[in-house]
Amino acid sequence: MSRMIFVNLPVADLPKAVAFYEAIGAQKNPQFSDDTAACMVFSETIHVMLLTHDKFRQFTPRPIAEARAASEVLLCLSSESREAVDEMVGAAAASGGMADPGFKQDHGFMYGRSFEDPDGHIWEVMWMDVQAMQSCPAAA
Repeated sequence: MSRMIFVNLPVADLPKAVAFYEAIGAQKNPQFSDDTAACMVFSETIHVMLLTHDKFRQFTPRPIAEARAASEVLLCLSSESREAVDEMVGAAAASGGMADPGFKQDHGFMYGRSFEDPDGHIWEVMWMDVQAMQSCPAAA
């Protein structure tokens, strides 16, 4: 059985966050969603749990970080092509997010960009040609 990851993110406006994540390719799983949380599925193994602040506080005694002021995690999704990287970042920007809050990366064998969701969480999206990377002396 493959291991799964559930990334839990606090969000200020759950319907807005759901619409944003649907726009960048995630699908809402109603089985694990209600008016306080939404399970957004990127693949069989990658899920993002969007939690209202009140719901998020049920899982931690620590204060919720302001994502635009501090970084707690670095999130990265792989992509099947350079074009798919650009498409996801473009969809994020068109859906209320911000494109490229970080540096674009283009190393030939690896290409990456980033976007910020409406709550300030930054995601990197990257594509890598593993065979080309392995033959590159600088990558070894």
